[in-house]
Amino acid sequence: MLQTITKKPSVTFLLKLALIALISTGSTFIRADDSVSEDRSVIQEEVRTELRRLINEEGLLDKAIERGISAYIQKQQALARASKQREGNAKAKNVRPVGDNDHIYGSPSAAISLIEYSDFECPYCKRFHPTAKKLVDNSNGQVNWIYRHFPLGFHNPGAQKQAEASECAAKMGGNDAFWRYTDYIYKRTRSNGKGFPIKNLVPLAEEIGLDATLFSSCLESGEMTARVKADYKNGAASGITGTPGNILVHNASGDALVMAGAIPLSRIQVGVNALRKRNETQ
Repeated sequence: MLQTITKKPSVTFLLKLALIALISTGSTFIRADDSVSEDRSVIQEEVRTELRRLINEEGLLDKAIERGISAYIQKQQALARASKQREGNAKAKNVRPVGDNDHIYGSPSAAISLIEYSDFECPYCKRFHPTAKKLVDNSNGQVNWIYRHFPLGFHNPGAQKQAEASECAAKMGGNDAFWRYTDYIYKRTRSNGKGFPIKNLVPLAEEIGLDATLFSSCLESGEMTARVKADYKNGAASGITGTPGNILVHNASGDALVMAGAIPLSRIQVGVNALRKRNETQ
C-alpha cells in the first residue's frame, strides 16, 4: 500500500505519480499467476485516490494555477516598468545641459550630474535633500548636483515664492548663498504647501548675511518668476511629473537615466555606477 503523503508535494511529483499510473496501465507482464494484474489494479487505484485527495483536499492544482497567474502578473509588471523606464530615459534627453546659470553643488567638471527638479514644499524633496548631498560628497569629484525648480501647483503660492527667493539669494550672494538659503528652507519647512511662511523669506535672507531691503525688492518685483518657470517648463519637457524628479546625466555623452523619487543613497549610487559603466563600454 502507498504511504499517505504528509508533505505538500510539488507539481513535478504529481506528474511522476501520474506517469507511474500510466506506465502501470499500459504495461503487460507474463507471470505464472494472475495476481500481478490484480496488484497493478490496486496500485493504479491508490495512485488515482491519492491524486484526487491532493487535488481536492489540498487544492494543489488551484495553487499551481495561482502561482502561474502570479508569475505572469509579475512578469507583465516588470515589462511595464522596463517600458516606462525606457520612455522616461528617452524623454530625459530633453533635459537642458548644465550651464552657467545652474546652481552646482560639487565639482563643475564632474563626469556625471544629478539634475534634481525640486519643490521646496515637497516632503519627499525635504527627505531627499541630504541624500543628494551625501552622493556628491562621497563621489570623489565624479558627481555633482544641479538644483532646478519644479514648484507643484498645489504647493503654491509658497513653493513658487520660495523658489524665487532662492534665486534672489543667488543673485545677491552667488552659488554659496543659494545653497545656504536652500539648506535652511529644507531644514525648517514642515512641507505640504504652508511649511515655511512667505513672511519669513526676507528674514532668512538677512540671517545669512544678505541685505534685507535689496532682497525684498528682488522678491517683490517678480524678476525671478520667469527663471523659475523656465526650469519647470524644461522639467516637464524632460518627463518630470512629480518631485523630486531626478535625472542622472553623463555629461560627455548626454546619456540620461531617470531616478525619480526620494530614493535611498544606495539605489541612486547603483544608477550612477550603471550610467558610468555603460558609457565606458561605448
